[in-house]
Amino acid sequence: MKFQVDRDTFADAVSWTAKSLPTRPSVPVLAGARLSVDEGELTISGFDYEISTRVTVAVTGESAGTTLVSGKLLSEIVKALPNKPVNFTVDGPHAELTCGSARFTLPTMPLEDYPSLPQMPEAIGTIDADEFAKAVAQTAIAAGKDETLPTMTGVQLELTGGGMGMLATDRYRMAIRDSSWEPGESDVAVTVLVPAKALADTARTFGSTSGNSGGSVTIAVPLGTEGSPGMVGFIAGGRQTTSRVLDGQLPPLRSLLATSYSTTLKVKTSDLIEVARRVALVGDRNSPIRLSFDEDGLVVEAGGAEDAKASEGMDCVLDGEPGKIAFNPTYLLDGLSVVDAPVTAFKMNELGKPVVMSGEGAPEDEESDTKHDGYLYMLQPLRWDA
Repeated sequence: MKFQVDRDTFADAVSWTAKSLPTRPSVPVLAGARLSVDEGELTISGFDYEISTRVTVAVTGESAGTTLVSGKLLSEIVKALPNKPVNFTVDGPHAELTCGSARFTLPTMPLEDYPSLPQMPEAIGTIDADEFAKAVAQTAIAAGKDETLPTMTGVQLELTGGGMGMLATDRYRMAIRDSSWEPGESDVAVTVLVPAKALADTARTFGSTSGNSGGSVTIAVPLGTEGSPGMVGFIAGGRQTTSRVLDGQLPPLRSLLATSYSTTLKVKTSDLIEVARRVALVGDRNSPIRLSFDEDGLVVEAGGAEDAKASEGMDCVLDGEPGKIAFNPTYLLDGLSVVDAPVTAFKMNELGKPVVMSGEGAPEDEESDTKHDGYLYMLQPLRWDA
C-alpha cells in the first residue's frame, strides 16, 4: 500500500478522525485510524463501537491496500510536517511516512482485530450546516452529565415532514429548538435520542468553521426498524459519522410550556451577560444571581462568602408585575450565551416557577428579516436569599 497526498488535506482528514478516537480504548486497536486506498481515494476511518467516522480524500501514486496505525500519533506527526507532499508507504509491520527530508516509521496494528465499521443508514433529509450547528449548540447545553441517568444525557431529534425539533433537559433546565429542514419524504416521522457530546462534536465539525459554509448536513436513520433505530448518521463535505442512539425518549417537555405568560421582562442580551459575569465575581460557582425588577429598571445582584456583595442596575422593559428571581449563574449564562438575539425575554406566570427565556430582535430592528423565534430555554429559579 502506498499513496501521495497534499499535506494540509491529509492533516485535516487525520485530525478530524483522531478527535473521535477514545483516549482510553477498551482494546488497543480502537485507538487506531484505519487507512484504506483504492482507485485514487484514501478513506480514513475510526470506530469505538459507539461513534464511527469516515473521511475520503483524493490521492495520487497509489497502490491499493489497508492499514491501521495509531490515530492520535499520526495526527500529531502530520500537523508538524512541513508544507510539502506527504508520501505514505506500508511495508509489512511498519508504515513509513516521508515529507521533504522528514521521515517517520510507525508500527502498524493488527487489522484482523479491528471491528467492522457500521454501514451508513438510509438518508431521510438534509438541513443547512450552520442551522444544524446552531440548533445543536443551543440544545446540547441543557443535556445532563449524570451517566446514571443516561436518557437525560441526550439531545432528542424529532424529525417530521413539518420540521426538525431538538430537545434536551437535565431536570433543572430544558432547551427546545425548532428548525426547518428538507425531508426526503413528506410523511417522515422519526424520533431519536442522540448522546449530546457526540452530537455536539459532530455539529461543530460540520459547520461553516470547518469549511462547510453554505453546505448542508444529510441525516440518515435506518427505517423500518421497530423501537429505537439503534444508530443515526450524518454526512457533510465528504465526511461521514455515525453514533449509537440512547434507549427511551425524554418526557413530553413541550407540555411544560404555558400558552401565555402574565409577566415578560426584556433585557439587552449582551449587557446582561456582562453585568451577570461582573456581579458573579463575588460569589462561588453555585451562589445565585438575583434579579429584581420593576417599572424603574432591573437590578442584578450576587453575594458570596465573608459578606462580599455586588449589584448593578440596568435598563429593562417590563410588561407585568414587579418581582424577584434568582438563578444558578452557570445555567443563566449558558442560556444567555446561546440565545443569539439582541434582546432576551424572560417570561413567567408565577415567581418561583420555571422561567422561559427566548430571543427577540431589538426595537429598532423591527423591519429586519432576521428571525429569532424557534428557541426556548426554560430555567428553574433558585430560592431568593436576600
